[in-house]
Amino acid sequence: MAFLEAKDVVKQYAGHLALDHVSVSVPENTIFGLLGPNGAGKTTLIRIINQITGPDSGSILINNKPLKSSDIARIGYLPEERGLYKKMKVGEQALYLAQLKDLSRRDALKKLKYWFEKFEIQAWWDKKVEELSKGMQQKVQFIVTILHNPQLLIFDEPFSGFDPINASLLKDEILNLKKEGATIIFSTHNMSSVEALCDHITLINNGKAILNGAVHDIRYQYRENLIKLEYSGDTDKLKETINNSYEIIESGPSNGFSSLLVKMDEGNNMNQLLKLVMNDCEIHSCKEVLPGMDDVFIKVVNENK
Repeated sequence: MAFLEAKDVVKQYAGHLALDHVSVSVPENTIFGLLGPNGAGKTTLIRIINQITGPDSGSILINNKPLKSSDIARIGYLPEERGLYKKMKVGEQALYLAQLKDLSRRDALKKLKYWFEKFEIQAWWDKKVEELSKGMQQKVQFIVTILHNPQLLIFDEPFSGFDPINASLLKDEILNLKKEGATIIFSTHNMSSVEALCDHITLINNGKAILNGAVHDIRYQYRENLIKLEYSGDTDKLKETINNSYEIIESGPSNGFSSLLVKMDEGNNMNQLLKLVMNDCEIHSCKEVLPGMDDVFIKVVNENK
């Protein structure tokens, strides 16, 4: 079931068509990747969902009902351009923003205490925002975004400014939010994060939605019949056997064994490769290598220029 739908959304700015009849369907309780190059139209769609601006035509539905102003209370939005006031104290600002989301002061303080301790930033409560690193500011903004338990969360480049340890921490929290029932729209240029987190994606380019679907299905759709063999045995003999029928893309060590990446012909399968090589070596693993989302992103965008 779709929690949020955009139907034939059009938005134009001074002769620039930012969104050209874009339709997006975000399944309930999933992490949904909204992808595209810079200037593709992603932020415009996010602003429309948040009712910062309105569409010229088309509609946004939540639970099959037209989006209305009161629905903003059900949304948490972490924008790419952060919105904390630099001169305010961290705790004072977090408390103020939490109360804007209709949390009582008591509930807000209780929840903020929990999250500040969890993210180990209690010592920053009385510091000014400008004294915090970009990553620390990001933690505060993330906390404020999720504090009122919104049903829909929109994260625009949430890992910007984070080192790998804190990025991993935030990924875990995003997955926990999904477990707790939230529906999440996730916009990023980091395709490894898309593979790690997203269930479904829509790719927008030049104001049009050019690719939709489940992440695994899309990677499978763009597969190139690449098979990775890990083996023990005579590499030269194995290469000679394979080169008579297929193309070897690369070779090298892998997981303590020798490995070959083999490109199969269309219509051939893994079993045929195994039958061909099983007498020449001891096979430890054999698996298809699907393209990464980086490769899919580049290919699809180039095809739709």
